[in-house]
Amino acid sequence: MNSMIFKLVAESTLQTIEMVFWSTVFSLIMGLPLGVLLHVTDKEDQGGIIPKPVLNEILSRIVNILRSFPFLILMIVLMPVARFILGTTIGTRASVVSLSIAAAPFVARVIETSLKEVDPGVIQAAKAMGSTNWQIIVKVMLPEALPSLVSGVTLTIINLIGYSAMAGTIGGGGLGDLAIRYGYQRFRSDVMLAAVIVIIVLVEVVQFVGNKLSSRLLAKR
Repeated sequence: MNSMIFKLVAESTLQTIEMVFWSTVFSLIMGLPLGVLLHVTDKEDQGGIIPKPVLNEILSRIVNILRSFPFLILMIVLMPVARFILGTTIGTRASVVSLSIAAAPFVARVIETSLKEVDPGVIQAAKAMGSTNWQIIVKVMLPEALPSLVSGVTLTIINLIGYSAMAGTIGGGGLGDLAIRYGYQRFRSDVMLAAVIVIIVLVEVVQFVGNKLSSRLLAKR
């Protein structure tokens, strides 16, 4: 790999890491409260401490609709949103907007599923001790679900790495953009291979770290 290719791959890797990092942060900011709300308002679930069937159904439908959109189509649909917020529809920063919104419904379902795994007996014990709903959510449910939440966030980050590669097809920057512009359009198979290898390494590192962290949290219970 010559110096030019190394420089291109290094720059694109940093762009991908930046996209994935901020997309993870913003998708968690949006998805975490939504996932908690989906769980606590579910009257069918024993952890549903604030049963609100109508609200739960509305939120669930919205999440399902957003999750059903293919990512590339969703990115195109969200271009006006990116332009409104940032004044542009291309580049790393613009991609963060679409990636965050696309990942938020997935995060919400991951959070909801993790909270379902909390032992209902623990919640009932907290209620019996006079804990408020907020205290039950923050001090009981989320800490109890933390190992599962870490696994879910790990899966989210891996999905976002894949999404960021697809974002490159419409000028999103990062390794996907590099693979398209240099690997595909200029017939540089070495650049394409380098981009794929880096993506695989990123996924493996995230999965390894996520598994280790989740295992440690589980062992401390």
